[in-house]
Amino acid sequence: MSTITPTRRPTRRRVQARERREWLTAYLFVLPATLVIAVFGLFPIAYSVYMSLHRWRIRKGDFIGLSNYTSTFGDWWGAAAFFGGLLLILVAHWLWTDAFRGDRQGAPTYAKALGALTLLGAGVAIALGWGLMMEAGNRVYLNGLVRTVYYGFGSVPIQIALALVLATLLFQKIRGQQLFRMLYFLPYVTPAVAGAAIFRNIFSPREERLANQVLGWVGIEPQRWLFETRPVSQLLFGGLFPDASFTGFWAGPSLALVVVILFGIWTYTGYNAVIFLAGLGNIAPELYDAAAIDGADKRQQFRFITVPLLAPVTFYLTVLGFIGTFQAFTHLYVMRSGATRDAVDTASIVIFDTFYRRNDFSMAAAQSVILFVIILILTLMQNRFFGRRALGG
Repeated sequence: MSTITPTRRPTRRRVQARERREWLTAYLFVLPATLVIAVFGLFPIAYSVYMSLHRWRIRKGDFIGLSNYTSTFGDWWGAAAFFGGLLLILVAHWLWTDAFRGDRQGAPTYAKALGALTLLGAGVAIALGWGLMMEAGNRVYLNGLVRTVYYGFGSVPIQIALALVLATLLFQKIRGQQLFRMLYFLPYVTPAVAGAAIFRNIFSPREERLANQVLGWVGIEPQRWLFETRPVSQLLFGGLFPDASFTGFWAGPSLALVVVILFGIWTYTGYNAVIFLAGLGNIAPELYDAAAIDGADKRQQFRFITVPLLAPVTFYLTVLGFIGTFQAFTHLYVMRSGATRDAVDTASIVIFDTFYRRNDFSMAAAQSVILFVIILILTLMQNRFFGRRALGG
């Protein structure tokens, strides 16, 4: 009669050894990517911070601490108020959406009221801090940040909206579908220098150039386009309100910067449309069939099915779009000219001029660190406002 040998349970030591091997194997797989990120991502950032703390012109000089940051901000209280206001926006959103969730019935109203007051305080802090920095800080760099905001918020939302509409149209079964997809994607693969040179020729101030000829067809006088430094608001409403002062942030971008915004829209709309097309391919057709049976028309299907289900793609493209516009350089450098002075000089252009023309490496490093922090805060704000809703969190 055979006997059944009981299975031996693994000892605690063997379990721990297997867990250590699995842990080691996992980290060995992650190690190559970690090294690449550390060498080409984290190290340059850390070294930029190190350079910004020294007097650095060609060669490293004396340690100067935060002097470069002080000369850039001008007023530390103003900088604290400005960045504190940005953080207060996050706090206001947290109070508005998450605080007191699940508590007593009156708590949401209280949280929303407190969030609204915090948001108001954030606006006051940002305005006050920015005013103090502009009075005592580096106006060239700070104005470059303003133009960067114009460029980012003037181009990315339009890119996303146009790309979504184009992707929806190109997803339909139309004749020449592949050809249209290629044509809309072509601006993205066109070299930035070549595209910027073509735009500079089209928007030349000469009357015979294409942009001015189009304006002439509708009875509008030729414009100076890339050579126009006045704000668009002054060009549009200066004749109606001759005594109005169109200055400051609310005056808007110059016409030259608007041309650069148009270039950004022309370049990246096709790329965003291709990404949206991939997202549309992942939406089950049965959802549209069910909606059609329930009586939903194409507009309602687009609003209640397409747009919500493409929210993760929209969030991804928005984050990448703002990061890209805040770091944009090549086409801006090609499209600028001496006649425009600094009308299209965003923060990246100012940093390059500080590094290349003034040979002030430490100041350029400090300005780069500041731009990095602003991009980081902006990304965190986007993730806070839209990330969890888009990703289902």
